[in-house]
Amino acid sequence: MNTSTVRFSRTDSAKFFRTLNSRVNSYFKENNLSKTGNWKLHLKAIVMFSLFLTPYFLILTLDISQWWMLLLTVVMGIGMAGVGMNIMHDGNHGSYSSKKWVNNLMGGTIYVLAGNVYNWQVQHNVLHHTYTNIHGHDEDLDAGRIIRFSEHAKWHSFHRFQQYYSIFLYGLLTFNWALTTDFKQTKRYLARKLSYGKMPNPVKQWSIIAVTKLIYVSIWIVIPMLILSISWWKILIGFFIMHYTAGLILSVVFQLAHVVEKTQMPLPDNTGSMKNTWAIHQLFTTVNFSTKNKIVNWFTGGLNHQVEHHIFPNISHIHYSKLSKIVKETAKECQLPYNEYKTTRAAIAAHFRHLQEMGMKPSVSA
Repeated sequence: MNTSTVRFSRTDSAKFFRTLNSRVNSYFKENNLSKTGNWKLHLKAIVMFSLFLTPYFLILTLDISQWWMLLLTVVMGIGMAGVGMNIMHDGNHGSYSSKKWVNNLMGGTIYVLAGNVYNWQVQHNVLHHTYTNIHGHDEDLDAGRIIRFSEHAKWHSFHRFQQYYSIFLYGLLTFNWALTTDFKQTKRYLARKLSYGKMPNPVKQWSIIAVTKLIYVSIWIVIPMLILSISWWKILIGFFIMHYTAGLILSVVFQLAHVVEKTQMPLPDNTGSMKNTWAIHQLFTTVNFSTKNKIVNWFTGGLNHQVEHHIFPNISHIHYSKLSKIVKETAKECQLPYNEYKTTRAAIAAHFRHLQEMGMKPSVSA
């Protein structure tokens, strides 16, 4: 994967992004609004952290049945996903607050989700947001050999069944963060000299990985084993269920934005050039879903407004519902697509139809 070989077009005859950017800036100026989060986001942060951490302390301090403990681990998983989508995500994009230290603090919540700031910022902010849906460059399309998201990926016979087994693998997302992903990514990104901002010192980065993983295991596994009078394997099951719940939610939400029927997965030409400008590329490779559903809007942290997020990743998600009208109207004026599914159900169906299509054996050209 050599990201330096990809260049986006500079030709925008419709002046889409210039027009859109001007209108969005005018919206914030006329309404005297900051592009970062406000009290609504701060209140949501309290709710999400409460969902995530309160069950943990209840399990450690109350004499409750193991079935209640099991239920609470599911609630922790829901809260874990909520923290990731609403707080960590905005923090690492620099959109949670106008203050850098607050963004760093909120972005650092990824450590209690079993991830790593450096790895996440490279994979998400650099590779995914820059090279969205470009096979070989956007690592979000890379599921190893086991799931084929793109027509450009190699086909294997077991992919014929991926629309059935993929959902069971989606839940392993954050569990893999905790076990292997961070180590593999750090090794790969440091070797390729990739960074979001200043390149980290390798010794410091590996030290952060080691220390944060040790603290993580201590909090979520060692301490419960020392305090709770239940078998160690039951604690590990609870840990797995928490991660599986969070991973399933996060994976499904992520896939609905890019790996569906309506989105494209274009490749650069032989010179490494893309057909469209970066902003227009986002319109062809990204889709919204269920944007009128207040619960989905609130819980997913605006990740159902992916079109707005991908064009304006440095604007907090709390503004996306308002910005969507501006983006949609501007795209229509410029005769460009604005992809969306009215409901989450429709987006999920489109995702699994796409998996089914990608699972079919490619026809051999004559």
